[in-house]
Amino acid sequence: MLDNLKANNRAWAEQKVANDPGFFSRLAHQQAPEYLWIGCSDSRVPANDIVGLDPGELFVHRNVANLAPPQDANYLSVLQFAVDVLKVKHILVVGHYGCGGVAAAVDGKRLGLVDHWLHPIREVHHDHRRELDAIVGKSERLDRLCELSVLRQVRNVASDVFVQDAWTRGQAIQVHGWVYSIANGLVTDLATTISGPADLD
Repeated sequence: MLDNLKANNRAWAEQKVANDPGFFSRLAHQQAPEYLWIGCSDSRVPANDIVGLDPGELFVHRNVANLAPPQDANYLSVLQFAVDVLKVKHILVVGHYGCGGVAAAVDGKRLGLVDHWLHPIREVHHDHRRELDAIVGKSERLDRLCELSVLRQVRNVASDVFVQDAWTRGQAIQVHGWVYSIANGLVTDLATTISGPADLD
């Protein structure tokens, strides 16, 4: 029942080689992306496609609701590898409008283990309750919560010891906050780039 996926893979590989005969040989010998993408697991948010980059050009970490929690070993391992080994220059925290994880964090329903994972979004919701309550439309309110959560995750990334140590060493890293719209395929830059410890202030 997965034959169609295997056929798609072969067609994709053949097309890559037809367009660039040395593509896979180069890819096999080096991984040197300049970007780390921290995004949502949502199947409608394909990181490489959104920014038009080939495999090998974007190091990707995805989880439910694109969180960067300081206690998550999976995320921290990706962050350390990206910063210390790959020497990425840009870390992109990318949320998306209409995020089911963001909605689930505040809808009052219980889903199980994911409720624990989404707790940081409930904290953001609590911290910005007055602003969010002033937004009349539910979808607009959730979209703003998506943005506010991205801003919090940007601060989490920039506050992490791996990034802080890299800045101390003089390593050039910028942390950016974006939100992607599934409705039109466009990214909105939240204008929250952090380039060093002073920007956190």
